[in-house]
Amino acid sequence: MEKETGFVGKADEFLQMFKKGEEFTKELLKENEKLRYRIAQMEESIQRSGDEARIKVYEDRIALMEEELNSLKERFRQVEEENKDFASKYIEVEEENNNLANLYVASYQLHSTLDFSEVLRIVLEIIINLIGAEKFAILLIDEKTNEMVPVSAEGMAVSDAPKVKIGQGRIGSVAKEGESFFSEDLAGMGELNPLEPIVCIPLKIKEHVIGVISIYKLLTQKDGFTNVDYELFNLLAGHAATAIFSSRLYTQSERKLTTIQSFLDLLKEKPRK
Repeated sequence: MEKETGFVGKADEFLQMFKKGEEFTKELLKENEKLRYRIAQMEESIQRSGDEARIKVYEDRIALMEEELNSLKERFRQVEEENKDFASKYIEVEEENNNLANLYVASYQLHSTLDFSEVLRIVLEIIINLIGAEKFAILLIDEKTNEMVPVSAEGMAVSDAPKVKIGQGRIGSVAKEGESFFSEDLAGMGELNPLEPIVCIPLKIKEHVIGVISIYKLLTQKDGFTNVDYELFNLLAGHAATAIFSSRLYTQSERKLTTIQSFLDLLKEKPRK
């Protein structure tokens, strides 16, 4: 809702700037009419005056025109600045449109399947293509061992991703507290340390953390995070967690159902004589 409100506000600013341009044009036309009227008055005065009066009128006319010219130059400069601001805001609105579309597509894709492997693949694509991460891992909590186990990774082997106890180190703290971590220094992100991610996002269903996303390195062209990145992180924290949790339960139930069905089929077989 906040994004939509911000978008509507930018649209209102766009309309206000358009109205300012219209008002400025009307004012110019009025000023032009006044100037013509004063020139006409001067010309009438010239016809009734001698040489000295005519020179004085010309001097006044030149001074008046210079004053009007300077005034118009100043107004033109102001309008030019407003146009630059308008162009900047227009680009910003376009970016917001694209970002909203990306967020919608990402959210739709996350809930388009109940296959656990497919959901993990979609989460990987979102992190790569929309956030711009190069090396990262997805870790889920194993309720039996109370530790986070890597289930998928990009830019590194799953076996290279750490297994971390809840509350242990940076990753474990994020899983325990449910608060995202963002490193202020991205300069050393080329050196991979599985226990020291530059970004760590908890995967939460309401207040229950089911895992984390640990990002270790961004793509070369990515030198920092934008507002839409944080929106995507929030999306992943909620929607990705729900999609992963649901698909995991579904996959487990399917396996159990298959096992039970195989057992029932075995019982139905007639005993051999």
